[in-house]
Amino acid sequence: MPTALETLASSLLVPTILFFALGLIAAFARSDLSIPEGAAKFMSLYLLLAIGFKGGASLAEHGLSPDLFATILAGVALSFLLPFIAFTLLKVLTRLDPLNAAAVAGHYGSISIVTFVTATSLLELTGVVYDGYMVAVAAAMEVPAILSALWLAHSTGSNGERPEGFWRELLANGSVVLLLGAFAIGAITGGKGMELIAPFIVTPFTGILCLFLLDMGLSAGRSLIKNREMLSPGLFVFGAAMPVIGALLAYGAGWAVGLGSGSLFLLMVLAASASYIAVPAAMKIALPKAESGIYLTLSLGVTFPFNITVGLPLYYWLAS
Repeated sequence: MPTALETLASSLLVPTILFFALGLIAAFARSDLSIPEGAAKFMSLYLLLAIGFKGGASLAEHGLSPDLFATILAGVALSFLLPFIAFTLLKVLTRLDPLNAAAVAGHYGSISIVTFVTATSLLELTGVVYDGYMVAVAAAMEVPAILSALWLAHSTGSNGERPEGFWRELLANGSVVLLLGAFAIGAITGGKGMELIAPFIVTPFTGILCLFLLDMGLSAGRSLIKNREMLSPGLFVFGAAMPVIGALLAYGAGWAVGLGSGSLFLLMVLAASASYIAVPAAMKIALPKAESGIYLTLSLGVTFPFNITVGLPLYYWLAS
């Protein structure tokens, strides 16, 4: 059994994480290195399509099972519960008003699909198997946290009025649609479909993920530099502590439903991650008076780097 430090070292020394570190270093050095916006958008779409399709094809291979429904139920429960824990922790550690605390809390029940993709890549590099239906669990954990954030905003007297068409825009979010759609297509076409498009979604996957994480490192570093005045020490503590709390709760939930080490690791990653795509878009519509500079910088500039560099090896060690 490897020690935690050995696991941390070996998990950090992989191309994906090192390219993310390169992006951070370039941002802090004020380098003019950048990824064209169109290329970044293409890479986002590619990663969602690839991970969704591979998950659906894996489900088709193994079939439906009670484990699938139990794991989705556990994921949804975690997604709904975690914002309440985050809100309480924010009130203890920071001086955020209830509106901004609710907006931040919503990010910590939803998921970061890029962190999830990086985690699946780590499992594939180390040869650890996991259940393909974990992609469906990831998709199911997008929305419940937003409901919790809106409930918190209303219950504390904050301005959380939902504009007309909010739920349509939320459920039609592009990342959710593509992830679920690719998952469904993979499940329908199964092994034959995977054989047809494997040269597109398997061979180039890690290389494209490296480029994408380079861009994410640049974005995270520049976001920290731009909004550093908004971030108090308490927010930094929260940004590192909340992922660990989420991962530990997921560890208990995953153990209760009998997940194997690979799937348990992924559930921990999902519960530990913070959304910086779907939830910010929803908060901009539902809670327009909340400070986006706080919740976006915290999820992208603090929690995402923490998870990629320290969290993933820690959760991997705990799950195995």
